[in-house]
Amino acid sequence: MFALRGAGRAERVYACGAAAGLLADLLLGDPRRGHPVAGFGRAAGAVERLLWRDHRGWGALHTAVCAGGATAVGLAAAHAVRRSPAASVALTAAATWAVVGGTSLGREARAVGSALEAGDVALARELLPRLCGRDPAGLDADGIARGVVESVAENTSDAVVGALVWGAVGGVPGLLAFRAVNTLDAMVGHKSARYRRFGWASARLDDVAGWPGARLTGALAVLAGGRPRAAVRAWRADAHRHPSPNAGVVEASFAGALGVRLGGTLSYGGRVEHRPVLNAPGRAVEVRDVERAARLSRRIGLAAWGVCVGGRLLWRLR
Repeated sequence: MFALRGAGRAERVYACGAAAGLLADLLLGDPRRGHPVAGFGRAAGAVERLLWRDHRGWGALHTAVCAGGATAVGLAAAHAVRRSPAASVALTAAATWAVVGGTSLGREARAVGSALEAGDVALARELLPRLCGRDPAGLDADGIARGVVESVAENTSDAVVGALVWGAVGGVPGLLAFRAVNTLDAMVGHKSARYRRFGWASARLDDVAGWPGARLTGALAVLAGGRPRAAVRAWRADAHRHPSPNAGVVEASFAGALGVRLGGTLSYGGRVEHRPVLNAPGRAVEVRDVERAARLSRRIGLAAWGVCVGGRLLWRLR
């Protein structure tokens, strides 16, 4: 690790703790049992059962209780170890490991890719829901591969870069708050009959929290993908056409960087969506692009750590 000249204690704690957390994620992946995010999900589900009403206000209260609770836990933990640099680094490392999911993302993507390479489309359809919520029943091998690439792109921002950004901004509370907001969006932020109003606040807050991470992910895809001009062109031409203000950026930049087309018709739990094509000059996604997307995701995650550490240092020195 480079020498952090001019860095204060907070910058060194974040740099070392986030690096240790990323290393733990690389070596261990997500814990198979007792994952803190799963525990948060169960707690948020219990709060939902108490508060659910078909009303935006009650949904906003649910979001405030759950995201606020996670942030409060982070604040209390950081306050408890504030006098010990070693304990602060350990806490940051543990929080980073808990909220970052880059290794598991790559593992699940490669599992689907391996099934497709072996010609086992049925197994690939069985594995796809671990990555995304779309209905795999009507997808052929290339359609499944496209779904994997799109999920890798979006989750590189949500599961890696966004967490590192908010960790750089807010330390352990920032890490936990971002993961809480992102998890709430996955739980209640979709436009189903039950959650169209109740999940509105979670979805909008996730859009706000995900904004900086999505732009950093897009910029790093431009730099690390090998096709910078194509990635910039796809971002500028197509990102705004996607229904998500953040997913559009990362999917378009990944599409340009990989030289493929993303988007089109999707099916989620019986609901069909016709999304715009991203990077129309690119070719159709093929099975081999799953591995290429996973490698690009890994490069972006490592680069994001460097950018976030450098950003904290520059902010201190300005």
